Amino acid sequence: MQTLPEIRKTVLLNAPIEKVWKAVATSEGIARWWMPNTFEPELGKEFILHAGPFGDSPCKVTELAPPNRLGFDWGKDWHLVFELKQVDEKTEFTLIHSGWDPEKATEFGQPHSIVQGIMDNGWDKIVKEALPAYLEA
Repeated sequence: MQTLPEIRKTVLLNAPIEKVWKAVATSEGIARWWMPNTFEPELGKEFILHAGPFGDSPCKVTELAPPNRLGFDWGKDWHLVFELKQVDEKTEFTLIHSGWDPEKATEFGQPHSIVQGIMDNGWDKIVKEALPAYLEA
């Protein structure tokens, strides 16, 4: 089976790991830099991402290792991981978005091969602009 490459975005944030963890592993934090949600940091917990015009996306927490790693299934095909690593007084944050398959389409009928490029560009803005702006506010 052929797969499309995962999306991987890394940024060095001018904040301690505890502050970044609170931003990426709490419902309130995620809502401030990404999108509204019903997230709870509990392994196996199901939650919803409120994706505006795309509707509500079901998710499930699959990995939880505070303050270094959070993973969850998103929709029917995707998996997201947030990795955090302390670097001196800063935090290296990496987002990994996997589950791309050229044979599949999203719940909205859009081919993964098209959506992956759109999401790749979107993650650039979210990870490299929205998250740092929230943390530095």
